[in-house]
Amino acid sequence: MPFSFSGPGLPYWRLSGYYFFYFAFIGAFSPYFGLYLQSLSLSAWDIGLLMSQMQLMRLFGPYVWGTLADRASRRVPIVRLAAIASLIGFSAFFLAHDFGTLLVAMALMSFFWSAALPLVETLTFDHLREEPGRYSRIRVWGSVGFIVAVMGTGWVLDYVPLPALLWVCIGMLAGILLLALLMPEATLHVATGDSPPIGTVLAQARVRALLGACFAMSVAHGALYIFYSIHLAANGYGNTVIGALWSLGVLAEIVVFMAMARLMRRFSLRLILLACFAAATVRFIAIGWGVESLVLIVLAQLLHGLTFGAYHAAAIAAINRWFPGRCQARGQALYSSLSFGAGGLLGGLFSGWSWEALGAGITFSISSASAAVGMWLVWVWVREAGDPVSGREPNRSPGREP
Repeated sequence: MPFSFSGPGLPYWRLSGYYFFYFAFIGAFSPYFGLYLQSLSLSAWDIGLLMSQMQLMRLFGPYVWGTLADRASRRVPIVRLAAIASLIGFSAFFLAHDFGTLLVAMALMSFFWSAALPLVETLTFDHLREEPGRYSRIRVWGSVGFIVAVMGTGWVLDYVPLPALLWVCIGMLAGILLLALLMPEATLHVATGDSPPIGTVLAQARVRALLGACFAMSVAHGALYIFYSIHLAANGYGNTVIGALWSLGVLAEIVVFMAMARLMRRFSLRLILLACFAAATVRFIAIGWGVESLVLIVLAQLLHGLTFGAYHAAAIAAINRWFPGRCQARGQALYSSLSFGAGGLLGGLFSGWSWEALGAGITFSISSASAAVGMWLVWVWVREAGDPVSGREPNRSPGREP
């Protein structure tokens, strides 16, 4: 059974269910909420400002909540508070129609929304204990939820008016709240004598290099998440094919997630990350300049399994290991803030300018270059990290951060 998981005391379905609904909300919200805002006669600039609230809040929100969780040594109450407040914040969209009210509703929802996932990541790893490579078998249900939601919501909106999208999203948020209420706390997993100050952790070259590489990877994906569908449509691809290509990428992500436990036992963190960044470098060049070839575009979309699936699983495993004890929640928060927050925001804003000024090919070439920068950071500075999953001791060499 590919989705089975056995382990004493592991709340597998409660954790998996949370990931399912969390990413199902993203699958319903991200592709279609801009269309809903457009139906309110908002300008493109207003829509962009509203949608950017998600990235803006992820710049500082996760670290605020992560610090609170680390100091309290409790994460589940904050996850539950975030679920309730996100649901209340989103409910304001039923009454909001002018820009100012919509902005307040989006900011409120996004601030609390940003709190949850980094904390759930640390909870999942603490429940897994000595088997963090098994994380991917839980996280894969988030990818399943995204596919179900993006395809199901599109089908629903073919038959009902756009405002029905609000009810779909409320349903996903209610599912998140239910699973948050069922989620058990995990004992903080702290190795003896291994809880250094956060500043000591950040002083390590490998940690700074990894965070910088993650930032570069999110910058590289900015054009993809905003302009990929537009790029395909401009080159003659129909909506059905475009939707199938998006789903194909997530399916590739699922396959990789299911294989990550074995891959992390066999290969080092450094090698996995290098493969992911190399794949991103090739992928964005192919998308930018090979869009006329369906075969090439399909192959490029299959690389999503590496450029997001394997990359994300390896990155958070490293963060979980390198930010021990009471630093874990803040480590995951920093990863979320610097990559998906700052990196995603910069990548989206820059691609919005370069798309019209420089064209699609150059824009995706810049994405490729950003991924190459991330690969260089990993190549130079993460070379002595060893494997954070298996715990193999690194080979030390003079002048390198262990």
